[in-house]
Amino acid sequence: MITIGQLARYVGVSVKTVRVYHDKGLLPEPDRDTSGYRRYGAHDAIDLIKIRTLAEAGVPLSRIRDLRAATDEEFQQALRDIDDQLTARIRGLRATQGRLRRLAAGQLAPLPTEVEAHLEHLARWGFTPRWVDLQRDLWILVFATHPDHAITLFHDQAESLADPALRQLFLGYDHAHDLNADDPRIADLARRIAEATRERYGPGELPEPDAASEIPALIQGTVNASSPAWQRLDTLIRAQLAA
Repeated sequence: MITIGQLARYVGVSVKTVRVYHDKGLLPEPDRDTSGYRRYGAHDAIDLIKIRTLAEAGVPLSRIRDLRAATDEEFQQALRDIDDQLTARIRGLRATQGRLRRLAAGQLAPLPTEVEAHLEHLARWGFTPRWVDLQRDLWILVFATHPDHAITLFHDQAESLADPALRQLFLGYDHAHDLNADDPRIADLARRIAEATRERYGPGELPEPDAASEIPALIQGTVNASSPAWQRLDTLIRAQLAA
């Protein structure tokens, strides 16, 4: 027979914890000896290990008390359920750990892998860092606000940029940022972009407004706010497409 202190040390809990388990009805209190001390046996140590293990797994004390009265079959099923829950928690914690490590390394990727790869292609194709950063910010906003439509719009843009001729128009758009809004090159670029848009979609086949129509508005509004030249370019393109 051992004392409460010896029991607590053996199992790896505090004496206060053992007393809490007594108060909650999880661990029966043993009789006291002639000196007035509680004396615990091997079965108490086994019971306390079970309780500690379940508590460390996140099982509420009230649930542990119910399990103490469960049949062996019920107890085993409960253990399997708890194991499944722990597996899910571990998976989530590992994902969080991975994000923390990527954050520490400056590699946090809040976008799908294919979008991040696309942004790397932009830099290699000659787009300015300003354009790449703007695109990253825009896609984060789009995926956050319209997750059901964002990937479709992204694939459409990625397909456009895969065409060398269209990519040159996007590059022209990028480099027009610092032009004066009245520069004649803006009007010429707008004309060529409008022609390429009609050619790609065909007469009368320009995308109609739909549930995702807020996405291009979100993108274009942010782009226009970045440069007076870009704002005029957008105005001219819209006017020519509407003509």
